[in-house]
Amino acid sequence: MMQHFVRPDGTPPVNGYSHAVAFTGPMVAVSGQVPVDAQGRVVGTGDAEAQIRQVFANLATALEAAGAGMEHAVKLTVYLTDLADLDTFRQVRDEYLDTARPPACSLVKVAGLVHPAFRVEIDALVVLPAAV
Repeated sequence: MMQHFVRPDGTPPVNGYSHAVAFTGPMVAVSGQVPVDAQGRVVGTGDAEAQIRQVFANLATALEAAGAGMEHAVKLTVYLTDLADLDTFRQVRDEYLDTARPPACSLVKVAGLVHPAFRVEIDALVVLPAAV
């Protein structure tokens, strides 16, 4: 079972995330995904949208291997090196997630990531669909 509490009474407005997600069942933790393709090449150097799309594609691939999909995400943590990429992140995110039932989310502005060309990294917690 999974319940999304997008905006409970007394909480501030949201932009694409739930303030809380309650769930039961087994979970999958997905390591931070970065803008690298299956051959190990950095994707979209200097192109925030290309990098964000690659990161979400990597998340989707990892989740599929675990028997889940993006709709099963209960929590995302997003790391951006430039907050000017926030609108682009939100646009791409909304293509991958159910905007009526979004996961909880934290977004952190960081000085840098493990590779100097990376603009974004995202990790996830997901409840397996058999438990939903």
